[in-house]
Amino acid sequence: MTLITIFLLALITFSTRYLFLHPKTPVRLGPKMIRFLSFSAPAVLTAIWVPIIFVQQGQLMLSWKNPYLVAATVAVLVAAKSKSIYLTLFVSVAVFVAMRFFMQ
Repeated sequence: MTLITIFLLALITFSTRYLFLHPKTPVRLGPKMIRFLSFSAPAVLTAIWVPIIFVQQGQLMLSWKNPYLVAATVAVLVAAKSKSIYLTLFVSVAVFVAMRFFMQ
């Protein structure tokens, strides 16, 4: 049953993407729909990262003792200053690991 579900979900995902990406399909999106869909990626990503960073053990945690919040803040600052994804990744992960190691 699980294997059938996986194949069906893969088929649905492929079909919906194929309809919009293949150049010979008759489906064309208007400029308003394209503009509307441009907001979907930031909305989904925000829905993923906000609970990870701000919610700990089911409660809102806005404290300097929250390693996720501190590392995310450092990541934003380093990214804004350096414009380097590798430096941002290295520094923010180092801050996160250091906080988890020293705070416990």
